[in-house]
Formats: sequence, structure tokens, C-alpha cells
Amino acid sequence: MITIELAVSELGGVTRPELEDWIARDWLRPDLSAEAILFHEIDLARARLIGQLRHEMDVNDSAIPIVLSLLDQLYELRRSVSALSRALRDIAPEQVRRDVIDHLASLVR
Repeated sequence: MITIELAVSELGGVTRPELEDWIARDWLRPDLSAEAILFHEIDLARARLIGQLRHEMDVNDSAIPIVLSLLDQLYELRRSVSALSRALRDIAPEQVRRDVIDHLASLVR
């Protein structure tokens, strides 16, 4: 974990007031302790994304929560599909795996 000062230096182009604003808006959720604001790598990745949305893609502030929510849903869906895939690989017999793949292929045609 890193402090907000180090986060600002690593993010390049994102200011401390911006980070504090994003935390206040609940767009970022670093660890908030009495001593410091501490960022995990996932927080930095989200801050980079928010910076790109605002500075490079010119997404306005009212749309950012919507974009973040949709991305969160997408990432959660990817995790769920990956877990399902691992479960099928680990416990399902080969024929069941083939049947599932065939059935999925028929659904997307």
C-alpha cells in the first residue's frame, strides 16, 4: 500500500485535490485510517482509469459513476465466468464439458 503523496507521483497528471474529490465522491475507496490514506494497486488502477475518462476521453462527472458501475459489473461477470470455467474444468467429465461448449455455441448462432 502507498500513501496519497506517492499515489499522486505514480499517477502523473492527477492531483491530490482530484484524488481527494474522487474519494469524497466514492469513486475511489482506499483504506482511510486516522494516520493516512493508503492506496492498494487496484485503487491506483481505478484512479488511472478515472483520470483517462476525465482527461483523455472528456467524460463528464455525472457520467463517471455510471461508467464505473458498468465496468465493475463487467469485471464481476468476468470473475464469475472464469470461476465457472475453472469449476467445469476441475470437476466435470470431458463429455459434459464438450456438451456445455456445444450448447453455448448453439446459443450464440
